[in-house]
Amino acid sequence: MSLTVRRAGAMTLVQDAGRPGLAAQGVGRAGAFDRRALAQVHDLLGHEPTAAVLEVLGGGLELEAERDHRVAVTGGVGPLDVAGRPAAHGRVLLLRRGERLSLGPVSHGLRAYVGVAGGLQVAPVLGSRSTDLMSRLGPAQVADGDRLEVGRTETTDLPPADPGVGLPNLLDVPALLSPGETTVDVVLGPRDDWFTEAAVRTLLSTPWSVSSRSDRIGVRLEGPALERAVTAELPSEPCVRGSIQVTSAGHPVVLGPDHPVTGGYPVVAVVVGDGVDRLAQVRPGESVRLRR
Repeated sequence: MSLTVRRAGAMTLVQDAGRPGLAAQGVGRAGAFDRRALAQVHDLLGHEPTAAVLEVLGGGLELEAERDHRVAVTGGVGPLDVAGRPAAHGRVLLLRRGERLSLGPVSHGLRAYVGVAGGLQVAPVLGSRSTDLMSRLGPAQVADGDRLEVGRTETTDLPPADPGVGLPNLLDVPALLSPGETTVDVVLGPRDDWFTEAAVRTLLSTPWSVSSRSDRIGVRLEGPALERAVTAELPSEPCVRGSIQVTSAGHPVVLGPDHPVTGGYPVVAVVVGDGVDRLAQVRPGESVRLRR
């Protein structure tokens, strides 16, 4: 073991690239909610794409090193320090034995990603170290007092990286993770014809509010109810990450990484591109627009 969790925060999970290709067996992909932030950690630390990191909801994480480590923090931004000294997001940081890395409350965005050179070494389940909250697969939620094993690396005894070397797109934090309104692109279907034309127009013109009941299974959007044109019961159909299901109450839900592989609510549209990654950083109460 080489890291001790002194404070785990509200919800800290081990995540990696997930479990692709198992939907036919009823197993979703799971994996990091913000895949851009995961890729940035890997780029900084020289990881393989399958390496595991910590996904920290809202901040409040404190880790103590049992040996020297290189670490990096991306995604949501909050006060960050190493051994009591302010540290930068999107940079390679040296965490010496006995020192603590502390991430305070995330104020820009919602989920931070903490990577350690060598990757977290937990037992894989079906080829992945990701925690899937829907299927209850993978490691348990990280808790206070847990000790985490990290893979060995040749680089932990190097001096700290040049503070000017990092991720340019993380320098302007407000521009990257500005609170307020987020616009994501969608394609309509496969069941947009189950809704009235007025409902589809409402879907694409409303500033939807993110519900506090959102989680890794789905980002729930609050606003006007979407009227159905077809009221028949829909047999369960396959679902993908980014599918926008509409509940029986007429409210859209954007499916996240831990979504079920099938569902009986009609899918009016699907979020495309990096839209779901961006939704991972939208806080409850903030606004989302869906753009065709």
